[in-house]
Amino acid sequence: MNKEELFREVDEALNSVRPHLMVDGGDVEVVEITDDLKVKVKWLGNCQQCTMSAMTMKAGIERAIISKVPSIVEVVAINGLDVA
Repeated sequence: MNKEELFREVDEALNSVRPHLMVDGGDVEVVEITDDLKVKVKWLGNCQQCTMSAMTMKAGIERAIISKVPSIVEVVAINGLDVA
């Protein structure tokens, strides 16, 4: 699968969790998929300051993406409270 297909598949996977984020005034966008198959996302709206963003990342975002695109190894936010 090429990068363009990966982006499309990852974005489709995010569509399953976006409604839950949007209820609270937030969203997430894919910024990059690295050569080692890590997805970098950017929190948008209220998700940027949310104290639950780390849990949302692991339990929602990462799970949704990896279940649809099993070749992805990790999902990380480039902004927000869960950035190391």
